[in-house]
Amino acid sequence: MSDETWEKHANPWSVWTRFTALPVLVASIWSRVWIGPWAWGLTALAIFWAWINPRIFSKPVSTDNWASKAVLGERVWINRKQIAVPEHHRLVPNLLSGFSGLGVLFLIWGLWRLEIWPAVLGAILIYAGKVWFLDRMVWLYEDMKDSTKEYSRWLYNNNAEQGAEGDAANRAP
Repeated sequence: MSDETWEKHANPWSVWTRFTALPVLVASIWSRVWIGPWAWGLTALAIFWAWINPRIFSKPVSTDNWASKAVLGERVWINRKQIAVPEHHRLVPNLLSGFSGLGVLFLIWGLWRLEIWPAVLGAILIYAGKVWFLDRMVWLYEDMKDSTKEYSRWLYNNNAEQGAEGDAANRAP
């Protein structure tokens, strides 16, 4: 993603609404037995939503919140080969990605066989791994925000200038 897209994705609305992509994808694949080939259209819609979501929201009024910091931490994590992250942040994000990956396997199995328990278990593992990963990204960003000028510029709070209207526009559902 471009810097501008990352800035938009740091909007809490983008972070929280992106969580809707997986249920739509699951429902579209599961519904193949009821709606046949139309399920492909719903699947494409879910994939398109996951792609367009970080691009459609405006730059947030403030990045001084959990959801925005999770996105900022993801940027730091992606950049870890250029700017090393502290040792205590190197293992757990990879383990959590593996945990979510295990969930993907269960989800695929459940969707393939149309069995509810592996599908639900898979979705739970995916979400648990992702939310825990995002929480680790907040911690990573907090530890790294002062390591470069670029990272420190990502954190801002214009709510005082915007007033309550700006705060309401930035609040996630």
